Amino acid sequence: MLAVKAINLKRAKVDTLAVPVCEDREIHKDETLKSLIDAAKAFPGFKGKNGDIFTLLHPGETRITRSVFFGLGKAGTLTGETFRAFAGKAVKFCINAGLPDVTLAAPSDAGLTINAETLCGAMMEGACLGNHIFDRYKKDKEKKPVKIVTLMTTAAQRKACSGLAKSVEAICGASIMAREWVTTPSNDKRPEAFAETIRKDVRIAGLKTRIMDERWLEKQQFGAMLAVNQGSSAKPRLVVMEYAPKGTKKTVVLVGKGVTFDSGGINLKPSGSIETMKMDMSGAAAVAGAMLAVARTKPDVRVIGVMPLVENMPSGTAIRPGDIIRSYAGKTIEIGNTDAEGRLILIDAMAWAVKQYKPDTMIDLATLTGACIVALGEKIAGVFSKDPDLAAAIVASGEKTHERCWHMPLPEDYKELLKNDFADLNNVSSGRSGGAITAALFLSEFVGETRWAHIDIAGPAWAKKASDYCGAGGTGFGVRLLSDVIRKI
Repeated sequence: MLAVKAINLKRAKVDTLAVPVCEDREIHKDETLKSLIDAAKAFPGFKGKNGDIFTLLHPGETRITRSVFFGLGKAGTLTGETFRAFAGKAVKFCINAGLPDVTLAAPSDAGLTINAETLCGAMMEGACLGNHIFDRYKKDKEKKPVKIVTLMTTAAQRKACSGLAKSVEAICGASIMAREWVTTPSNDKRPEAFAETIRKDVRIAGLKTRIMDERWLEKQQFGAMLAVNQGSSAKPRLVVMEYAPKGTKKTVVLVGKGVTFDSGGINLKPSGSIETMKMDMSGAAAVAGAMLAVARTKPDVRVIGVMPLVENMPSGTAIRPGDIIRSYAGKTIEIGNTDAEGRLILIDAMAWAVKQYKPDTMIDLATLTGACIVALGEKIAGVFSKDPDLAAAIVASGEKTHERCWHMPLPEDYKELLKNDFADLNNVSSGRSGGAITAALFLSEFVGETRWAHIDIAGPAWAKKASDYCGAGGTGFGVRLLSDVIRKI
């Protein structure tokens, strides 16, 4: 789908040319592009302001069918995300207009503070991520993805971005796969079905995938995970993926929360909160997507993906507030709230992964707390870690990919809020405030001395409405983030 070319616009035949334009500065050196932009700005409705869009048909002495100009605003505000969004808008414009291909004109002004790799990579990402339509459940498939996206660059830019298209397509394709899994309704992804879907979808990448059933979980004494699922007629599953290149010395374990539907259990969620709970397996989707990206990009590190899959339902067999359960690690937990279930399946998976793989680094992703959304909104994830270097690496990768994260505190004295009179721990805080912090502290009790970070993706895992390069629904948040973190490791 992606191609990178140096194009002579005076001679080449181009169907749709998408051009980013600033309102206060020229960012292209190509003379044909500059004359086209001047022609567009001669019309009163287009000045290059952020959000402006203008189309010229058969412009000038060229073989271009249409040139579409997208305003970026002032040059001083430009970032990689600006061009990621531009490319997404351009691809969506073509999808809506039924146009099969598009050529994106990369700015060539050396005065820009964005280097060629960042600029071209962001545009490729925006194009790939924006070229996604989730219409599996629609009878009429009204729109089609763009078939070919060409990035028009200078020769120097093309050299600097050599091989980048393949990597971007691999990672963004995995991110889109995660979106599809998240947006799929819960009736089509109960734990057994979702586990098999993951195995089928990643098989072509050559990942070693194992699925452990309820009998294995019972034998291994995954008490916390089994307790969460016991109210459902569906059977729980633990999915484990392994990427292990020869000669690697480091092991990274990724753990993703996989509640395929979260009713809240006996503490039933109210209307307004329950309708989108098919997305409560976004952490597992992100980990599976990241593993798919790893298999395609082949970093020099061993990576293990662990995904506990359950369904949290109310019934006569469901766990109750006041029940005391025993986790895989042996610690007992009193259930203060059955809707604090994600942390229960994670602790069994994490404690088992620590014992099984002895990882150098472990990162978990989970749509864990509404409190994190209250703290950071719907577009930023919270990062909790006692290792400042690991937290900083995750935050930096978030800035690069625009899967933004914020380092949150883990104060030891807040553990007092998890103390319980009858068990080792309570699964919820005894206070109303700091819920995201106490949830992370609860998890920290089960990782031992392992270098570990918890990423609470409750906000950015789901989009209520479409953005420039992501439709409404699952966002695939975490796949590009984890891919970049693993590359650093």
